[in-house]
Amino acid sequence: MTNASVAAELGNRLEALRLAQNMTQQALADEIGITPKSYRQLVAGGGKLENMVAALRALNALEQLENFLPATPPSPLEQLKLRGKQRQRARHTTYKTATANTAEGVEEPGLDW
Repeated sequence: MTNASVAAELGNRLEALRLAQNMTQQALADEIGITPKSYRQLVAGGGKLENMVAALRALNALEQLENFLPATPPSPLEQLKLRGKQRQRARHTTYKTATANTAEGVEEPGLDW
């Protein structure tokens, strides 16, 4: 598709959205602060991006821009850097227990008599 045909397709989708909400061209143009002629140019694939955003806002469809141009996620290496240092191993801990001497002089843990 050429640039002009992509812009025209976006205009057609805007027009379909306007019709689905049962809004006139005049009412939408007044709400976004442009003339009806400028709105028709926007639908034809011309006009400013700012007017397209204003029209989407007026039609309560501004979230459609997220589908149009989603945010770029960080690269896998950046994700690793952002995650920070994580534990790789568990630590073996020993707890002190009561030890007792036996007749041979060897300590046995856990005997307290």
